[in-house]
Amino acid sequence: MHDYKLYIFDLDGTLFRGDTPIPEAVVAVGRLRDQGKAVRFLTNNSSTAVEAVAAKLRRLGYEADAAEIETSATGTAAYLLAQGIRSVQCVGEAGLVETLQRAGLDAVGPDDDWLSPTDAVVAGICRQLTYAHLAKAMRSIRAGARFVATNADATYPIENDGLIPGAGSIVAAIRTASETEPFVVGKPSPFLTQIVLEKAGVTANEALVIGDRMDTDIESGKAAGCETLLVLTGVTRTAPPGQACVGSLAEL
Repeated sequence: MHDYKLYIFDLDGTLFRGDTPIPEAVVAVGRLRDQGKAVRFLTNNSSTAVEAVAAKLRRLGYEADAAEIETSATGTAAYLLAQGIRSVQCVGEAGLVETLQRAGLDAVGPDDDWLSPTDAVVAGICRQLTYAHLAKAMRSIRAGARFVATNADATYPIENDGLIPGAGSIVAAIRTASETEPFVVGKPSPFLTQIVLEKAGVTANEALVIGDRMDTDIESGKAAGCETLLVLTGVTRTAPPGQACVGSLAEL
């Protein structure tokens, strides 16, 4: 396999499932660290601040620092600021709201009072979603707020080969009610991968993107111009012809 300067790892299904680490992945990431390779972590999950993501990775056996992590929440903050958006209503969890606030945005959560007008409605994973949250998002978007999705993943892998609904289920409900298509920040858009490359000071052809989903991780890496590696420990269980693939990261 080509020798890369930077290895960009997806998290859920690639390095762990729920709160269970994938042992072969722990060994593989540690081996890359020992070889002096740059490692970064990229996730579509918007529910957790980067410090908490780093703490989870360390608890599961990985060396990780918050500065090495990019999430769809941090990417959403970067996108909103670049668009000149300041006020944001979130259909999402505390980690998303906290990340946007720390970036300097005037962000409120789904259970807060929503003042109108607002610049944007941001939708992410929201395991406490209610009909009232959906109605508030619909009204704001129909009144002219920009509709932004952290990601559109249909499912989310957990332990024992299980799946639960992903942020895409929340985004789809809001899309249907508002009759408006969102801008999707997360994978498969190359937006997050490009942020990682820029921060690491590495060109696309010097990086390998590793993930468990063809429709998000691999498509994002390809769209950013990177080589990609599919690992069959998460959502995707068979590789299409021509896609570099390993059964587990023991083969990396």
